[in-house]
Amino acid sequence: MRARWIILLAMVLWLGGYGRDRFDAWIDATVIPPLALEMSVEVLDRDGDLLRAYTVADGRWRLALPPDKVDPLYVKMLLAYEDKRFWDHAGVDPRSMLRAVLQAVWNGRVVSGGSTLTMQVARLLEEGTTGEIGGKLRQMRVALALERRLSKDQILQLYLHLAPFGGNLEGVRAASISYFGKEPYRLTPAEAALLVAIPQSPETRRPDRAADRAEAARNRVLAQAVAEGVIDADEAEAAKREEVPGLRKPFPTLAPHLADRARADDPTLLSQNLTIDGALQKQLEALALEAVQGRGEQLQVAILVADHTSGEILASVGSAGYQADLRQGFVDMTEALRSPGSTLKPLVYALAFDEGLAHPETMIDDKPMSFGTYAPQNFDRLYRGTIRLREALQLSLNIPVVQLTEALGPAKLVSAMKKSGMKPVFPGNQPGLAIALGGVGVTLTDMVQLYAAIARGGVVRPLNYRMGDKGAGGQRLISEVAAWEVGDILAGLAPPPGAPSNRLAYKTGTSYGHRDAWAIGFDGKHVIGVWMGRADGTPVPGAFGADVAAPILFQAFNRLKPSLAPRPPAPATTLLVSNAELPQPLQRFRSRSAAFADADAPAVTFPPDGAEVDLVDAGLKVKVDGGTAPFTWLADGVPVVVASSDREAMLNLPGKGFVTLSVIDAEGRSDRIQVLLR
Repeated sequence: MRARWIILLAMVLWLGGYGRDRFDAWIDATVIPPLALEMSVEVLDRDGDLLRAYTVADGRWRLALPPDKVDPLYVKMLLAYEDKRFWDHAGVDPRSMLRAVLQAVWNGRVVSGGSTLTMQVARLLEEGTTGEIGGKLRQMRVALALERRLSKDQILQLYLHLAPFGGNLEGVRAASISYFGKEPYRLTPAEAALLVAIPQSPETRRPDRAADRAEAARNRVLAQAVAEGVIDADEAEAAKREEVPGLRKPFPTLAPHLADRARADDPTLLSQNLTIDGALQKQLEALALEAVQGRGEQLQVAILVADHTSGEILASVGSAGYQADLRQGFVDMTEALRSPGSTLKPLVYALAFDEGLAHPETMIDDKPMSFGTYAPQNFDRLYRGTIRLREALQLSLNIPVVQLTEALGPAKLVSAMKKSGMKPVFPGNQPGLAIALGGVGVTLTDMVQLYAAIARGGVVRPLNYRMGDKGAGGQRLISEVAAWEVGDILAGLAPPPGAPSNRLAYKTGTSYGHRDAWAIGFDGKHVIGVWMGRADGTPVPGAFGADVAAPILFQAFNRLKPSLAPRPPAPATTLLVSNAELPQPLQRFRSRSAAFADADAPAVTFPPDGAEVDLVDAGLKVKVDGGTAPFTWLADGVPVVVASSDREAMLNLPGKGFVTLSVIDAEGRSDRIQVLLR
């Protein structure tokens, strides 16, 4: 052993004093390892914080870390312990080497290595060994060559990237995230010392496997830091009392589905900068987990949040848990094709308003109808007679929206869907009237983009998830008036039980067979979409959008911000009048099939529409002409007389004020009036 060190010392002295020209030529001819390291792909949120990282090809974590992004205390401790003259030597420190040789000769064993930080980088680049003279000489040669080709900061950065920390952790940043759960921008003295100590023997000093050895090594670094004046004795004593982490922490996996998509879309980018709000994403992923707890092992949920003024996606929860389980958590349900149920109805109404076919106060029949061979029914299989379009949308009735779709033509609806940026898929590629009731395949992203256009006053702006990628915008989908009218109608929906009455404009939907439950809502700034169901498309018995998805929608808004942003006021050209004040063609909607309807439909003959009548103890007397008995009378949508064979009836009404009276005959035909009871 002594002989080897004496030989090494002699060679160092020769290199330092003799054969200078040959020495320089020898160093210049050094073939150094590749310096372009494979780095982990990082996905960052809008503030530059880490959402997710990916291992390099061999499964190691190696995250980029410039020297100015690590705590200066760590660098000071590192150099004080490993290489005090790092900024001054040329790759090999003769003084350290001489000291190491003399100590070895005196003690008969290696006491200190004498390696500079640059020599350690040379060894890490070549994954070389330590201790053997041949290996040391090679490290010295590569270190001297590195110093001639790189700056000191570049060499330090190589160490920050390559230093081993046990297992598949490589580099200071990966170690800090894994052992401390944080970036190395701010480290305690104990944390900095531990990161200095582990690379000397990474497998035997792993805190998660040998906490006692890690602690002892850390304390030696702290003692050296005191000796070199990096910290004082009190700081070192306090640091020694800090517990060594016993477990590795998982790397962040926020917005994993979107991160995967971003990486697949542009695999050349090492840093994927997304519009995601990391704090909001974390809250909504927790909300998604809460939403499925206790509801079986297959129920799944997806949540998408966007700023509709810019189109930026702020949160994207593809599933309740990114894992291979019965919920199929690896499937991104924000991008899965599903039936939208009733959530397309607002678009149908907006198009009808724009076409001059109807107005929110227009009366429309809700009764059994056939459209050729298509005979839709309301979800609850009940009928409300003649009703305002405003109420028809709020009650999500099927018959009225199919009438509007028939008048528009399915092609008009399909064209509008595509214009909004949606990519609808139709069974057999043959869109029909059933589109309005969910007979089409769409994604949650599609639906959120559609509602974003409505919230923006009818102007389309594609959703985007990359910072700086605003995308094309400005194409008008519907008029500003129609967009406001639909938003005003949706804001009149009652919130779910326990949710705030904040006039959030929202719509729920349930697809055929209870396979999909939806809730999508917006205020003056943001739009949020919620989908619930099973990833495999099997039914979820009893799952309604209003019952399961709407509460999550309101909770998501609560976690987004404390109060809603106000929606814009009605445009100046909006017709804000009652039904009676509408132009005659808009007072009552008549579908294309109305011309073939039975002329002998029921009509309320007393009291006349709009009359003021006295309410007596016996009730209110009403009369009907036409139609087929028996008759059912409703007051404000509530049946008060059922299956009466008489054309006159006394209605027992609750009290004074405005009341809407409807009569429905045996064939489902109806009439409706509004009176003021005194």
